[in-house]
Amino acid sequence: MRTACEQLLSAARHPDAVTVRTITCLAGTNVAAVNYHFGTLQHLIFSAAERVYLRLNAERLALLQAAVQRADPAPACAGDLIAALVGPSIRWSLDPHSSYGVLRHLTTLAQSSDDPEIFRPMVEDIEHHRQFVPHFRKIAPWLSEVDVGFRISCLLGVRTQMTRSRGRTDELTDHQLDLGNASSIIALVVAATEPMFTTPISNSVSKPSSR
Repeated sequence: MRTACEQLLSAARHPDAVTVRTITCLAGTNVAAVNYHFGTLQHLIFSAAERVYLRLNAERLALLQAAVQRADPAPACAGDLIAALVGPSIRWSLDPHSSYGVLRHLTTLAQSSDDPEIFRPMVEDIEHHRQFVPHFRKIAPWLSEVDVGFRISCLLGVRTQMTRSRGRTDELTDHQLDLGNASSIIALVVAATEPMFTTPISNSVSKPSSR
């Protein structure tokens, strides 16, 4: 049933198109099986999305490990770390055969659900992002964990712009960039954001007061 749910969500234009009936028809089972194994449609969707989420994060962390091993014993390259962090989402969002649509719909469902707690563990998860912090700090020892965390948050914002609002970027760049090519987008993101981790903070830049 999770596989059927994933396939339907991946292909759906809107998550409302995915119902217990469409899932059970594709899976060759019945409504009672959904109720018995998952309780509700939303719990089934969460379970299906969780599998997709784990696959995406596994790819992200594999790229992180590869970047670290490639550079050892020196710190990993900032560009490789950025590409590992945002690259999988960008690639998946452009691949018509991927299940990225499941994660896109999950955000919509979490916002409209009568029981958003079902989706909170995934929507608010940051543990896999935290694994990048020590590696960015090795590259930029002048940055605190707070500084690095803020920059990672900025990177995730850029990623979301590239995966969900490329039309806006296309307009802002006068349609001059190939935003349908994942490798091209990732290279552009790296070029634009790498200085956050490679250019030391100037002494003239004041940090917010703690008062």
